[in-house]
Amino acid sequence: MDEDLTETLGLLGGILIHPDTGRVEGFFVRAPRLIRNEELFLSTIDILRWGLRIIVRDGSVLSPLAERIRLQSLVEEGRSILGQPIVTETGRALGRCSDVQFDTRSFMVEWIWPRKLWKWRTPLPLSSIVEVRRDAIVVRDPEAPVAEKKEKEKEIEVPMLKVPEAA
Repeated sequence: MDEDLTETLGLLGGILIHPDTGRVEGFFVRAPRLIRNEELFLSTIDILRWGLRIIVRDGSVLSPLAERIRLQSLVEEGRSILGQPIVTETGRALGRCSDVQFDTRSFMVEWIWPRKLWKWRTPLPLSSIVEVRRDAIVVRDPEAPVAEKKEKEKEIEVPMLKVPEAA
């Protein structure tokens, strides 16, 4: 919606996330036109307020992605976040990135949400991402289960000093 809340400019249709920084660069907007909908781009810089509706100054902030020269190379690289397979460093498949959670003030992705078939998996923090490639998102291997950790801790014995008891 524009700032005057008088005109609905379109519907969100997608998100563009920078694969190296995790920053949301902007959103694709399906804007109604006379013959067919046009896909335009809305940069996060142009968003005034985020809530049930996204408020922008006016419709002039929407433009075709082709006019955003800085973002062209980012799109052409093909290293997207949503829809990409997620694998660990050792090659274990965790599913596909089906959703993301981002902070609506800084527009930084905080979590990625993998899904395998119809089952949602444990969300992964952005900090667990090692690399975003054209074919997959590579994440750190999850830590060993707690039971395994306790066994390893038992194996390591640290000599303790004996303190004489006070008489």
